[in-house]
Amino acid sequence: MKSASGVSRSHLRFILILGALTAFAPLAIDMYLPAFPAIAQHFGTSAGAVQGTLAIYFIGMALGQSVLGPLSDRFGRLPPLLLGIAAFSLASVWAAHAANIESLVAARFVQALGGCAGIVIARAMVRDLFEERESAQVYSLLMLVMGVAPILAPVIGGLVLTNFGWPVIFWLLGGFGAVCFVAVWWGLGETLPVSRRSSGGFFPVLRAYLALARDRQFVAFTLANAFISAAMFAYITGSPFVFIDFHKLSPEHYAFIFGANALGLIAASQINAFLLRRISGRRILAVSITAHLVAALCLVGATIYAPDALLPLLAALFVVVGSVGFVGSNAVAAAMSRAQDFIGAAAALNGVVQFAAAACAGAIVGMLNDGTPLPMALVIAGLSIAGTLARLFAR
Repeated sequence: MKSASGVSRSHLRFILILGALTAFAPLAIDMYLPAFPAIAQHFGTSAGAVQGTLAIYFIGMALGQSVLGPLSDRFGRLPPLLLGIAAFSLASVWAAHAANIESLVAARFVQALGGCAGIVIARAMVRDLFEERESAQVYSLLMLVMGVAPILAPVIGGLVLTNFGWPVIFWLLGGFGAVCFVAVWWGLGETLPVSRRSSGGFFPVLRAYLALARDRQFVAFTLANAFISAAMFAYITGSPFVFIDFHKLSPEHYAFIFGANALGLIAASQINAFLLRRISGRRILAVSITAHLVAALCLVGATIYAPDALLPLLAALFVVVGSVGFVGSNAVAAAMSRAQDFIGAAAALNGVVQFAAAACAGAIVGMLNDGTPLPMALVIAGLSIAGTLARLFAR
């Protein structure tokens, strides 16, 4: 563990708080998924328009990280983190009062600009304190904490939708943000001492981005993580309509399926942390990304040759989502290990690419939506192939 002034809290509290912060994205994304059909009906709009509220969130996540990451290099991790949490909470209240689909899209964009602070600054704080193998283990532990969110979020969202209506989902997100603000204010120390902070304005940050963009391994591992993560977001975008509209499952049953897949991701992340004691993260990455590719191709085959069969679809998606528990931690740790200075900028660039890819994946799934699972399956397979090629480029 690297020394850093200002950190005297236990590792457990550090990981719990960072885990809650990284849960902003899965909560803001997953909790309202069961409400997609209800939101479309409420505003009298199309399924594609509602999916746009998810795509705009990915865009906001990408843009926000590009700003907050470098700011955290200059001013420390805590000030931009607190600013982002406050923006997330206020935008959640705005979303609850949205008068039309355009207002909801705008609120989701601001919500993402603030919520991205939890991801980009958490990654930077871990890199402040740990080297590559240890950081991969910490990222795996963070996935355990944040992995509870995809399990609980659709269940909570489905219950709230049934009993109170979809706007209350956003009130709950605003309340969660307020609790996290207090936890960071009182329980999380600064990990970037003044002596290690960057100085200057735009040009040093630009030089840092250019240096990272010329680093073959940083680019390759960043792209591998981005493509595999985007495949999961393609699943997130398409799955409500695939399971609820096409397969005629109830929102509660969809939430159960979604939670089971998230549980597989959590289990994979903890197996990954155990394996890292004996096997290098890059070797685990090679095996897991191959498994993801095989499952993605099987998914396409299942949707073409047995489109009405639910079991093959569920089995392939379980492996696709679970593989992310191995790929994400190791790919991010390998990419971040290339950054010695401007760690916040490196975390930002990693996150920008990840959520830009996610935004494109979600938008493509929405545009290709024909009422069948095939568009989702094709996008997932294409991204899996791209992620595999990116990982090979790092060799």
